[in-house]
Amino acid sequence: MKKSISILAVAALATSMFVACGPSKAELEAKAKAQADSIAEVAKADSIAKADEAMKAAEAAKADSIAQVAKADSLKKVEEEAAKGGKKGKK
Repeated sequence: MKKSISILAVAALATSMFVACGPSKAELEAKAKAQADSIAEVAKADSIAKADEAMKAAEAAKADSIAQVAKADSLKKVEEEAAKGGKKGKK
């Protein structure tokens, strides 16, 4: 009888140790919240990076468009001068 009570007591202590060593509900919730916050922060940073990339692409397209307009204006000016009778400046 004493042996069975001592074995039962040891089993109860061992079980309580495993249950007590695990994280509490509050710790698990805090860990889940920290993970969700981290994911949200990464998503925000990714969104900002995509917006910056889109802005740079828009600026590059605008610069390209301005360059094409300037080239067209230069060609038009050269054609107008050619139609008037050639280049000026040579005597």
